[in-house]
Amino acid sequence: MNRKVKVLVACGAGIATSTVVMKKVEDLFARNEIPVEITQIKIAEAAAKQDEADILISTTMLPTEYSIPAIKAMAFLTGINTEKVEKEILEAVNAIQ
Repeated sequence: MNRKVKVLVACGAGIATSTVVMKKVEDLFARNEIPVEITQIKIAEAAAKQDEADILISTTMLPTEYSIPAIKAMAFLTGINTEKVEKEILEAVNAIQ
């Protein structure tokens, strides 16, 4: 697949934790040779931006249901179960390709 996967990375304020997660997501996509375009947002913006994206990755509680796969990525901050979250992200990517 040549099309870039569009990923929203969200946290409460759209600054600190999403920056950490964004780097981990970039690394994951790079290791798997998947082209990606990542946009960092506040979780409050996710509903409005979901139509422009393929996947939502969040470090905070998801306030609603989304039309795209929404993955909770607290593991990237805690370091616990990161492989499980990475697998979930890759499965979501494979499903949309």
